[in-house]
Amino acid sequence: MNEHGLTHFDISKKDFHLKLKKGADLDELGKLFASMPSGPAPAAAQQFAAPAPAASSEAPAAAEGAEINSPMVGTFYLKPAPDSPNFVEVGTAVSEGQTLCIIEAMKVMNEIKAESSGTICAIVAEDGNPVQYGDILFRIK
Repeated sequence: MNEHGLTHFDISKKDFHLKLKKGADLDELGKLFASMPSGPAPAAAQQFAAPAPAASSEAPAAAEGAEINSPMVGTFYLKPAPDSPNFVEVGTAVSEGQTLCIIEAMKVMNEIKAESSGTICAIVAEDGNPVQYGDILFRIK
């Protein structure tokens, strides 16, 4: 599973069923959170809650650069192979059509290319983590 980046494997035959999962079971976690009471926290839990952030008159800083969003659901990879260098780093100048990353969807490696020239000012997605359609992958200016 490690060699091929699998997190889930399920095979069924006539009288045989094998199911392997690696990492957190998101379905089970979702059921667990859904079953938790949604009322106010007990006084003891409130005592240890993080303090509310102080109100600030400053607006939050706008993110620098244009967003490059995921065109699909899949697993985000910054490099073509585990032992290869990243396609891009923060500060890398890229040209239109240059490969920025790979998104693996259903065991197909899809190269994501720059739609415009510029400089990568932020890598928002984390290498090896799942991304959803529309998630921000990079910021470019």
